[in-house]
Amino acid sequence: MTAAALIPGVPLLLGLLGLLLPPDDNRARRRPAAVLGITGAAVSLLVTLGVLLTATKPVEWTTHWVSFGDIRLTLGISAGHAALYVALAVCAVALAVQVYSVAYLHDDPRYAPYAAQISLFTGAMLLVVTSGDLITLLIGWEVMGACSYLLIGHDRRLPEAPAAAVKAFLVTRVGDVGFLLGVAILIVDTGTSQISAVLAEPPHTAALILILAGVAGKSAQFPLHTWLPDAMAGPTPISALIHAATMVAAGVYVVFRLYPLYQQSPAALAVLGVMAAITILLGALSAMAQDDLKRVLAWSTVSQIGYMTGALAVGSPAAALFHLLTHAAFKALLFLAAGAVIHAVGTNYLSRMGGLREHMPVTFWSFVVGLGALAGLPPLAGFWSKENVVTAATHATEAGQATPVWVGWLVWIVALLAVGITAWYATRLLLWAFLGVSRAHGPDGPDWEVGFDDARYTEPAAPHDPPGLMRWPILLLAVPSALLGLIAYAPGFRTALELDEPHLSVAVVLPLILLAAGATAAWWLWREVPGVDPAAALRRARPLLAAGFRLDDIQDRFLVRPTRALARAVTTVDDKVVDAAVEGTGATTSTVGTALAYAHRIPLPVAAAVVLAGALLLGVAVVLFGAAA
Repeated sequence: MTAAALIPGVPLLLGLLGLLLPPDDNRARRRPAAVLGITGAAVSLLVTLGVLLTATKPVEWTTHWVSFGDIRLTLGISAGHAALYVALAVCAVALAVQVYSVAYLHDDPRYAPYAAQISLFTGAMLLVVTSGDLITLLIGWEVMGACSYLLIGHDRRLPEAPAAAVKAFLVTRVGDVGFLLGVAILIVDTGTSQISAVLAEPPHTAALILILAGVAGKSAQFPLHTWLPDAMAGPTPISALIHAATMVAAGVYVVFRLYPLYQQSPAALAVLGVMAAITILLGALSAMAQDDLKRVLAWSTVSQIGYMTGALAVGSPAAALFHLLTHAAFKALLFLAAGAVIHAVGTNYLSRMGGLREHMPVTFWSFVVGLGALAGLPPLAGFWSKENVVTAATHATEAGQATPVWVGWLVWIVALLAVGITAWYATRLLLWAFLGVSRAHGPDGPDWEVGFDDARYTEPAAPHDPPGLMRWPILLLAVPSALLGLIAYAPGFRTALELDEPHLSVAVVLPLILLAAGATAAWWLWREVPGVDPAAALRRARPLLAAGFRLDDIQDRFLVRPTRALARAVTTVDDKVVDAAVEGTGATTSTVGTALAYAHRIPLPVAAAVVLAGALLLGVAVVLFGAAA
């Protein structure tokens, strides 16, 4: 238990220590910040690896915390082999991000809190992964939300960064309301917060659907996905961490953890399946039209997380977790390589790139591996995991599964369509950024580089591959991006995830045809009209796709504005009615009190005269009243 507790404990502790370092630009203080950040991730990685190699059974530890009536709250750890594989991916990506950030933010005066916040972010995700209790899971879940707010808004010089951080925080909080209610219902329903005990009870469908609201928020699933593209205003290494190994993966992992309940609730699986199908297609179509390199990757994350939740909906948590692991590798690779490109050319815009292959061969081949894995090109990692998802959806189209048959058909069709679309935008990104001629000084490029997060960086005379501290994490991440899919043949890994034995049947032919068709279409458009973005073929649909189907505008019109109007009305009522009534009462009381105090202090002769006058008036009134009667 002690060793397993160190997995989240070390980065959390070192992150807290890092926050005590002064956040100024003193080089002597940058070094301890880097040491604390790298040490936290490295120690967790080694401990996870040690536990994974030595543990013969899941590590379980629970202690009673407090009781409320019949409800018994506990704190605990539960680290089976599946959890340890996820923790291994989290630690490896976090370590790569920490090392990469030393060079990427080499002159950032706020590097010290940045490194500490990454440690806290990592520790919080590891707490979610290794938690054996809904309470500790909630703690990790909420700490992640706070860290994402701080890290997305790290660069305060960018006008969009604070707004993106607030948006991410608020949108995920909306989902968290449902998540908290769902967890509370589960605890009250079962009388305990221990996950193993909760899983032994019958499912509560309403609670499971409420938890999906939190999953939609944290994992950027429809309709709460809108924060993720805007979060690209954060530093690029943070995008790698959020997209690959922490926040967006947390929702998928929570459903995986509670899956014994979900598989007994067809209604919850149907909700999850519809959410996943819309998200897969929405993310893929939106990625086609983006001009911002990081936004292409962001929308692809939305789509790929949809694949994971789709696998969960069709009854294959193993396929979901396998795709989570391969996605962690190739998406971290793509974001870190994107950071290298942005540092080299000083812009996020694909329309200002082109011709980078000869100047940046390492980055180019890293992109080839990462985009190939993203598209599902065999034998790269994404091919094997995506094939598992499509196969699981195929099985769900048969009767007799927990998932409704129509959900299986829906996920299967959408997943196939998205294979072709993903191949299209991945090929377009590669061609548009790295081949052809340079468009760095084109007349039509935007003159404001949104999202470039190191404005002090001096753009080199010619683009070149990044320095060693940035290059080595990219190269190391390229290895699992290429080979991790083959681990499905390892019996120990397959048993831990309860993954089916890989088999290449005729079912893979259709996805491969769609992949080839998508890639060929993008290549043909690029070759047919040299110098023109293949996305121009989208014509009038492009603005709509680039804006993510304007769901942001819809949310703004039907949710944000009415909420603000309601808030203004409540504020007005509070100011004009409630406050006015309270203040008026106080003012009246003060005035009456002042008058009485003045009357109490008047001289005795005057008071006697007033009393006599009053008595006289009363006597006159009595006489007049008696005469009238």
